[in-house]
Amino acid sequence: MPKDKGNQRIAVMNRKTKETDIAVSINLDGTGQSDMATGIGFFDHMLDQLSKHSLIDMKVKCDGDLHIDAHHTVEDCGWALGAALKEAIGDKKGIRRYGHFDLVMDEVKSSVALDFSGRPYLIWKVNMTTPKLGDLETEVFQEFFQAMSQSAGLTLHCENLYGENNHHIIESVFKATAKALRMAVEVDPRVPDELPSTKGSL
Repeated sequence: MPKDKGNQRIAVMNRKTKETDIAVSINLDGTGQSDMATGIGFFDHMLDQLSKHSLIDMKVKCDGDLHIDAHHTVEDCGWALGAALKEAIGDKKGIRRYGHFDLVMDEVKSSVALDFSGRPYLIWKVNMTTPKLGDLETEVFQEFFQAMSQSAGLTLHCENLYGENNHHIIESVFKATAKALRMAVEVDPRVPDELPSTKGSL
């Protein structure tokens, strides 16, 4: 259960199944410090990007069944990270709620828009032209963002507009997501105590 955190927007999430054992901690008001150890080098690199460009301090440790494949590790890390985001945001009073970013990386351009609406929904228009990056199946990235969207209560639209290099394509999506997250979780100084909804709840 969440403890009294005062004004700190932090969260710790632990999730253990027969497939993965995950510990996640985040600080929404950090400086982008990261400590990733999932057993998948490229995935750690993407999570580092998510932390660095969102300015959210993140620590993700996962002991997963990599002897089978990377699917469970990547998907469950997405779920745990989304759950931590939801807990850290709390009642959502004062947050900007929406975020969006168009990001270019060499020949690639990707766009991400998101809303902490409480209504999880993923639109994924990211076409990879290779089944693997190293030993990592490229299809698992959609599962990561789907899981994060579900547990965070996040409406998330990810689109790669153009590009050729698959490393650049997926990295640009992670970076654009990070920038959009930074925008959405920031406290709006004009209405720091108000819920960003006319419904009165999110």
